Amino acid sequence: MLATGGAGGFGTYSNIKGAYNSGTALGAVAAGEGATAVLALVLLGLTMLGQSSPAVVRAGLWALPAAASAMSAVAAPDGPRTVIYAITPLGMSVSAEGMAFLARRIVVHVDGRDAELEARAAAVVQALAYHRARAANHPDEKVRKRSDRASWRLARKVGTTDTTLGARLLDVQRERITTGADVALGDMFAITVTRPAEPVTVERDAVTAPVTPALPPAPEPGAGEGGVTGGCDGEDTQVNDPLTGLEEEAVTASVTPAVTPVTLDQVAAIAGVSTPLIGEPLTDEQIVVVLRHLRYSDDPPLSYRQTAAAFRESGFTGGEARIRSAWATLMAQEESPR
Repeated sequence: MLATGGAGGFGTYSNIKGAYNSGTALGAVAAGEGATAVLALVLLGLTMLGQSSPAVVRAGLWALPAAASAMSAVAAPDGPRTVIYAITPLGMSVSAEGMAFLARRIVVHVDGRDAELEARAAAVVQALAYHRARAANHPDEKVRKRSDRASWRLARKVGTTDTTLGARLLDVQRERITTGADVALGDMFAITVTRPAEPVTVERDAVTAPVTPALPPAPEPGAGEGGVTGGCDGEDTQVNDPLTGLEEEAVTASVTPAVTPVTLDQVAAIAGVSTPLIGEPLTDEQIVVVLRHLRYSDDPPLSYRQTAAAFRESGFTGGEARIRSAWATLMAQEESPR
């Protein structure tokens, strides 16, 4: 790169010296290639320091050689040499840009950040925030419309040259695709185990049913006060009270207590989150709580498709991607040793 720049400067000096004296040629080379070399060193130093270069430096790298090209073209004696004289000074611009570009790539590889792209992205985001604020709050309607259009034009530039943002977006998409594939395969190959129905016994409180004893027949006419018939031979015969000595039999039906269904409030309290409300934005933890409650609202537990359908029918708010991610979290919690 240095050799190319030096050859360009020497060629410019020779071309202009043929039409003017050596002093003029030397001044032209100093104003064109020399100033370009100075700007190239400035750009190289800023790049190696991890800083963005000012716009005037980048503009000067091409403006000064362009001026030297125009001066050389004017000094050319004929048409064919005009083209050669005009192209010669551009060697310095190419050399300067090449050195700065290579230095910037080295800094990006070593430090992992590009100062030029960060400066451009910051400028775009700052301008976008300004125009959005002006489009929303400026008193003049025409100014609001202009800022609204400008903000949409700036929105197309956000993240276009940010390699770090692109890598992070790819990581997010990979995670979503992996979660979706895991949920789809788990739903496809899930085996629903049907448990045999267990006998259900009705349990009631102990109910004591008194057993009414059979009363003895009424005494014959002429029986005495003690219950002795008149046909006896004089001895008193005692008749026991029919209710004496009879024990009450308790008929108790043993019943298993009825299982009270767990409410959404109880599931949320166990998970340590606030109760999810219908129609309000939910956090990821709240979506997991709702899915857990809906999944185990029936026996056997619902599959992913059934749970997702119940989630939407219940009126809760949540996108498909968040539901799939919450389902994967729920499955991971179920499969954990804890």
